[in-house]
Amino acid sequence: MWGTKTIKGYGEYSDVRYPLFPLSPDNYFDAYFRITPILTPKLIHQTCRMSISLRNMLAAAPSTERGRPTRLSADPKGERIAYASGKSIFLRSIDEPSFSKQYTSHIHQTTVASFSPSGYYVASGDVSGMVKVWDAVEARITKGEYQVVSGRINDIAWDGDSQRIIAVGDGRGRFANCMMADSGNTVGEISGHSAAINAVSIRQQRPIRSATVADDFSLVFSNGVPFRFANKFGNLHNRYIYDVEFSPDGNKLVSVGADCRIQLYDGKTGTPEVEIGKGEHKGSIFGLSWNRDSKRFVTASADQTIKVWDVEAGKTVQTWRFGSEEKVSISNHQVGVVWPAGRSDGMIISLNLAGDLNYLVEGTQLPTRIVQGHSKNITAMGSSQSDKGPTFWTGSFDGRMCSWDTDLGTGTVVGGDCHKNQVVAFQSTSERVCSVGWDDTLRITDINNNVSLGEHFKLCAQPVGLATTNDRIFAANATGVQIFCQDKLVANQEINGFLLTAIAATKNIVALGSDQGPVHIYTVDENYKFSFQRKLTESIAKITTLSFDSNGISLAAGDSSGKIIVYDTESWKTKTDRWSAHTGRVNSVAWNAEGTHAVSGGLDTNIFVWSLQHPGNRIKAPNAHKGSVNGVSWVDGGNTIASTGEDAAFKIWSVLGLEKE
Repeated sequence: MWGTKTIKGYGEYSDVRYPLFPLSPDNYFDAYFRITPILTPKLIHQTCRMSISLRNMLAAAPSTERGRPTRLSADPKGERIAYASGKSIFLRSIDEPSFSKQYTSHIHQTTVASFSPSGYYVASGDVSGMVKVWDAVEARITKGEYQVVSGRINDIAWDGDSQRIIAVGDGRGRFANCMMADSGNTVGEISGHSAAINAVSIRQQRPIRSATVADDFSLVFSNGVPFRFANKFGNLHNRYIYDVEFSPDGNKLVSVGADCRIQLYDGKTGTPEVEIGKGEHKGSIFGLSWNRDSKRFVTASADQTIKVWDVEAGKTVQTWRFGSEEKVSISNHQVGVVWPAGRSDGMIISLNLAGDLNYLVEGTQLPTRIVQGHSKNITAMGSSQSDKGPTFWTGSFDGRMCSWDTDLGTGTVVGGDCHKNQVVAFQSTSERVCSVGWDDTLRITDINNNVSLGEHFKLCAQPVGLATTNDRIFAANATGVQIFCQDKLVANQEINGFLLTAIAATKNIVALGSDQGPVHIYTVDENYKFSFQRKLTESIAKITTLSFDSNGISLAAGDSSGKIIVYDTESWKTKTDRWSAHTGRVNSVAWNAEGTHAVSGGLDTNIFVWSLQHPGNRIKAPNAHKGSVNGVSWVDGGNTIASTGEDAAFKIWSVLGLEKE
């Protein structure tokens, strides 16, 4: 038996017959062909009309913490590096940093990622003590997940067969676990430590050995497999030991720590041999990495230097110093380093406390490349146009500001005096970009020089939004709007009756969103006086974002319930109230150049592209950013979208089918 039901799909309604009996293998074939023809060609065409796909991902910078090492791992071919950032793990191409993969299955802050020697798998850990083993090709399929310790995972090491792993960290009486990567079955134990273990290394040749170092100033040498205690050395280092690593040929072992000591051991027996480079480093040594020839290794230190060491000579081969020689630069503390195997150029990659990846080559004094980005939640996004093309601007929770070239796929940190904490909004005016932040300032950035100008304007309260039109800048706070013109504060408009939550401007019109739902429309005269025009009451939830199209004929208002309402700015009648697919707060809405389509991003982690002509038509990029999508914008107003989110990544999306609307 069959029933008839009217369904709504992508702007059209259609009658569909559906079976009133359970489908079985015997009647499924018949049911399929009885249902399918009823879907009209027009409906099918509209369903497939638009599409969205990820084109590039400029990964977040590695998460760093002062006084703690950050692990970097390279695949055996020397093509990609893996690192932890936020609640994600990023696999990033070394030669093309805009080509990245993001693993998002961790639900807590991630701490470490390590490639297997085969290069096919990655093991990663987080602050909850969870270790996940997953596919390194697409970064999607999880092979296994294991609760290792009750606290933070500090390091993970693989054996030479890519079958066993040792994960170490901080826990209540248990600091490590030795297990099979595919099943989690125990293959021994690490004992002898009385404090959190900071690092682990496994000898890649047989007989298999492991070494662990900890906050109890000791190194424990274990035999395997199964792994069991062999020896402990607690009288060599006199402060925390941060890293340990076997040489690729298995003949040597090195440990480094907060006491600036570099200690060599025999790789087979664990017998201490000699200390090298005494007094060379002036600060804690956070990391080390061997060259594939097993004759040299590199160290990273809080004294702002990266040093290459010759093992036989026990001396430094080359030193790179970052920052000024005259004063200490905390942001230039070198907290991580990796020497990727499999490369012909011998490149070394170091990481500083600010999250910058420095590409170093022996024989040169300056980095050949610096890869920059955000490591904290990106809270603001804007765009500007210049002779060089479009530039995107982002600001994060920690006040860091970056500019992005979507053609080159590169990000650059804005120089000069920037915001001290969360950046709230960006807007562009001619050759400058304006920004406001939770340091209660309005700051100006020179587009051509990528430098924040020294002058900044103190705001009267914490800003909630920013808008520009002509030569006017409107900085909104909860109770009013400050107006700036020609680098001067020209007016301060108080708003009564509601708390202001969002602002947008076009020509002489200013739209203000309220915490109660209505959008309040004002006009501004040449004396910067506000005149109330009307109140738009379609929304009943808090307005979270407002956006005029480039022609100023449409206003989109997104609210905290996930709904977007579009108004006609001539009649102020509703154009559509059907953009309601978000299941959480709408954080950002942007129009394309023609004003025919809009893109939105929200707390539900999704991106939607909407059609104004066919309001029911939409395309969705689910889970676009882990945590939340905080900013969206069109690239050149065309078929490309840029987005940012809580995962600190900058993503570029291709949209097809818009020209057919």
